[in-house]
Amino acid sequence: MNRYPLWKYLLLAFALVVGLVYTLPNFFGEAPAVQVSSAKPTLKIDSSMVGRVEQALKAAGIQADFVQFEGNSVKARLPDTDTQIKAKDAISKALNVDPNDSGYIVALNLVSRSPQWLKSLHALPMYLGLDLRGGVHFLMQVDMKAALTKKAESLTGDIRTSLRDKNIRHAGITRDGNSVEVRFRDAETRTAALKLLTDTQGDVTWAQGSAANGDLLLTGTLKPESMRKVQEAALKQNITTLHNRVNELGVAEPVIQQQGLDRVVVQLPGVQDTAKAKDIIGRTATLEVRMVDDSAEAAAAAAGGAVPFGTERYVERGGGPLIVKRQVVLTGENLTDAQPGFDDHQQPAVHLTLDAKGARIFRDVTRENVNKRMAILLFEKGKGEVVTAPVIRAEIGGGRVQISGRMTTQEANDTALLLRAGSLAAPMEIIEERTIGPSQGADNIAKGFASVTYGFAAIAAFMCMYYMLFGVFSTLALAFNLLMLIAVLSLMQATLSLPGIAAIALTLGMAIDSNVLINERVREELRGGASPQAAISAGYERAWATILDSNITTLIAGLALLAFGSGPIRGFAVVHCLGILTSMFSAVMFSRGLVNLWYGRQKKLKSVSIGQVWRPDGGTPPVAGPQA
Repeated sequence: MNRYPLWKYLLLAFALVVGLVYTLPNFFGEAPAVQVSSAKPTLKIDSSMVGRVEQALKAAGIQADFVQFEGNSVKARLPDTDTQIKAKDAISKALNVDPNDSGYIVALNLVSRSPQWLKSLHALPMYLGLDLRGGVHFLMQVDMKAALTKKAESLTGDIRTSLRDKNIRHAGITRDGNSVEVRFRDAETRTAALKLLTDTQGDVTWAQGSAANGDLLLTGTLKPESMRKVQEAALKQNITTLHNRVNELGVAEPVIQQQGLDRVVVQLPGVQDTAKAKDIIGRTATLEVRMVDDSAEAAAAAAGGAVPFGTERYVERGGGPLIVKRQVVLTGENLTDAQPGFDDHQQPAVHLTLDAKGARIFRDVTRENVNKRMAILLFEKGKGEVVTAPVIRAEIGGGRVQISGRMTTQEANDTALLLRAGSLAAPMEIIEERTIGPSQGADNIAKGFASVTYGFAAIAAFMCMYYMLFGVFSTLALAFNLLMLIAVLSLMQATLSLPGIAAIALTLGMAIDSNVLINERVREELRGGASPQAAISAGYERAWATILDSNITTLIAGLALLAFGSGPIRGFAVVHCLGILTSMFSAVMFSRGLVNLWYGRQKKLKSVSIGQVWRPDGGTPPVAGPQA
């Protein structure tokens, strides 16, 4: 009646071992470290960087606990924070010879002190939120002038397309600051163009004039309200893009909000890989697709001559110069998706999906430029680099584009991540960066964990005194529940904040309710005259429906907080919902496993230790007394 099959005990033992293993890393703490990552998409770090970091530390007389290559970065663990700061300065001077053109990000970081065997099992500690551990704080400024310039560049292309479609001939289209000038040979053509552009470009104010050489001019300038909309749209798009990039990082409870007219605050709580966060968040990358100039003049310019009019010189991934036309074919705004993969030759590639407008433009451009090179450029902090410059072999339609050639698998992943997250509408510069400490100080951590510890101790004392041995079983089940909850949060790499600690304390109180229901139901069966074995069986079975109802209603409230809440409320809701699920498992299955293990093999059980079994009439139950 009260015996578990072997597989249930094995399941409970497995859950206990897993809970211990994945909870254990939270007790080792973290050590200060310095992390080195690449600051440029075309500059990658490999295992050879370990030797360079070790050499820099040795030259500065600094002894690191270890220096290891992990993922895309190198981490050096130091014994204390003073040594950490000295090591950061030494490594930065050794790697970034030119401070104005830093190729590497050297950042302060923390690494877990967990032993290697735990790391090999992917057993990692939970992150702590801004109010417990702090995190990374960025204040970024949007370059609004660049947003208007980018809009003017876009207008230039749109005007050229509109005039060509209507077969209106012009003598040239140029951009002068944020204005666009269109030249004509005669007044009749200019009048036709003015009528067309007034209808198609409603955001632009047109003025007529004359050039020094006698050409007739149409000068287009964005209307003030249109300029304001462009700036607001640029800020909103940048915030959306930053959200996408933070989601790619998997940061819990990020804060990304507008500050003033042109600034954005980014706070990443519990971020451990601060260098990676700065690499992704700090990238002011905008994507552009342009055609390569393959003329004789361009070839001479690549060899060191003067750059032809309407072109620019950039550096190709291999290190050689490349002459690229100024006219932008496509930007990152036309991308809907970017995924890493492989090409037909099983080489790493990035597969792009364009929107309808981008697909049409790309089809027309590739049809008109077969056997010519197309450059894909990535602009960061005002500097452009050619990611790849493939040769167009045939017309590419359908909105699906593939970038391949001379890139590693990791480079394909990084490029896809950056493109998938979205292009910034305007460049952004980090004007303030700091690692923020706990909002309430270390006292918050001590008081938060003390509240959980004292709450658990008080509950355990009450349960053991009131329910005797069954209270001990309930306390062990409560400890198992706490173990499982922390293990699940660690597995999820969740960010624990003060609201999360409050949810853990609340979970303890709610979890013990289930055991109180079970114990009282067993007492009720004993008062009714049932045998101890029958009372245990009926108590667990009949209490289950009540436990399920109460937990489901509470879970619904938790899910509502998770769905409609934000920030700390979501953090509370996550821990709260997980705690409900683990408590149902521990309060019923684990506690009954303990009871069955203790009492289940006693065939002639006379009594159970569940405290005083009170009868309504003041008498004693027909079966042996309440103490065993």
